[in-house]
Amino acid sequence: MATLPTYFRKDEAVIYGDEASAVMAPRAAAQPADPYRLRALPNENVYFFSKSIDNSRLQKQKDPRAAKECWSAIGAFAALAILLAGALAPSVGGTFAGYQLQALKQERQRLVDERSRLEVDEAALISPERLERLAHAQRLLEPAPGQVIHLEPHTDGSLAMNLRK
Repeated sequence: MATLPTYFRKDEAVIYGDEASAVMAPRAAAQPADPYRLRALPNENVYFFSKSIDNSRLQKQKDPRAAKECWSAIGAFAALAILLAGALAPSVGGTFAGYQLQALKQERQRLVDERSRLEVDEAALISPERLERLAHAQRLLEPAPGQVIHLEPHTDGSLAMNLRK
């Protein structure tokens, strides 16, 4: 693809009519007779030079607005972070509440299971057959009618007293 200076060269401009033969004649005469010679490359006569510059002695000046712009950017990002955290907080809180609710459901189920197991154990421990066996194993007999002491409450405000009659 040619550059604009190459594309709009005056000697390659399209000329129509009688002027075409007059303009093309000098160009044809300037052409060498060698048919194998290559045509000129575009912008062949443009040369670029590199000049070395020593900037080692230069010192950068501080921009007085740079600190203000930096703090403005920090403030903007902090405000954006706060807004983002505020927008995401309900969904994160809902997720954690769901986890906690699930843990509480599992704990409730464990406690219900433990309660039912303890009720079965209690029923087995206080069954009359078991108590009868324990009483016979320890030689516990039913008390005789004279061995039972009945406590009689008094109206004088004292607590129950064990009085022998």
